[in-house]
Amino acid sequence: MKKHFVLLLISLSLVMILQNNLLYAQPSVKDPDLKVESFATGLSFPTSMLFLDDKNLLVLEKDGNVKLVSNEILQPQPLLSLKVESKNERGLLGIEKVGSNIFLYATVKDGQVNNRIYKYTLGVGPQLTNQEVFMDLPGTPATNHQGGKLAVSKDGYLYSVTGELQRNGKDQNIINGPDPDFSGAILRTNPSDGSPAPNNPFKSDNSKDPINWYQAYGIRNSFGLGIDPVTGNLWDTENGENAYDEINMVTPGFNSGWKLTMGPLAQSGITQNDLVNFPNSKYRDPVLSFKRSIGITDIEFLNSDKLGMEYANNAFVGDITTGNLYRFVLNGDRVDFKFGTPELADHVVDNNNELDSLIFGKGFAGITDIKTGPDGYLYVLSYDDGTIYRIS
Repeated sequence: MKKHFVLLLISLSLVMILQNNLLYAQPSVKDPDLKVESFATGLSFPTSMLFLDDKNLLVLEKDGNVKLVSNEILQPQPLLSLKVESKNERGLLGIEKVGSNIFLYATVKDGQVNNRIYKYTLGVGPQLTNQEVFMDLPGTPATNHQGGKLAVSKDGYLYSVTGELQRNGKDQNIINGPDPDFSGAILRTNPSDGSPAPNNPFKSDNSKDPINWYQAYGIRNSFGLGIDPVTGNLWDTENGENAYDEINMVTPGFNSGWKLTMGPLAQSGITQNDLVNFPNSKYRDPVLSFKRSIGITDIEFLNSDKLGMEYANNAFVGDITTGNLYRFVLNGDRVDFKFGTPELADHVVDNNNELDSLIFGKGFAGITDIKTGPDGYLYVLSYDDGTIYRIS
């Protein structure tokens, strides 16, 4: 009896090991000339990363730690720890560098819950010093749909994206709803003082009106902002409610359509006249929609030819649900994708065959960030197994 019990325990242990190995199998890519390797491990639910130089990489953990990877080694002590609200999709979410300053996007409770952008001076070491509150954005009522990604434009302005927080205002295309309040919007901000960037598409006589900062609105929730290094165009990814995740090119004044539509406008039963149309705004259908939600996350344009000329300036997109990495080749004027299958001419991924045609890599344990490294290779941040992978 005792022998049988021991054998049972061994069998269960082997099953658990097998399950874990299957769950966190070594990721792979379709191109046999490329390899995927572990670059750094040991992170706890990482959300975003930023290369400082060819030796130092900053990685955010959702619970508030800024970790340093130096010479491919994860340092044991955080470079910085913030007290954050981390329930559901709240937490330490976004990081970007503009000049000698580092910006962090975090959900904090300071009297009330806000999504706050902090600004730091980047010192040698590296160190983050001289903390200041750069901008406070709404963080309620929902604990999901916080947004949080940051990006920097080619001319040096800071982009930030806020989720809609389950609000019902003009920002969410509710015509009779409350006025703009920084929810469900992409902002373009002067990094020196937090003022609206010049040439933003919307203007108000009230200098404090949130719309002065807007580059786009009607955003449900986004885990990805990317800058095309060729054109400087801003792109985003957006999560659908139950369907129609999106990839969009974000032109100035872009209205993404939520809460009245996700995916192509034609399938929603409404017209552009049903949307909130601010002066200088324009609705535009997604470049690509996923009819079945995949939990789409980051978008990165590979600003390098180190993986081969065929990959230079391609767009790479991840998802949190399956851990797939998708690859997109852009058309000549870089406002659309070139698809290898005619079924995608409608710009909607309707079935598994269409989805499979876009998959470049598999086996990542939930992708939260993608970056071009200083070495020209592609780096993928994996949420569930706390690993940074390098494709080389």
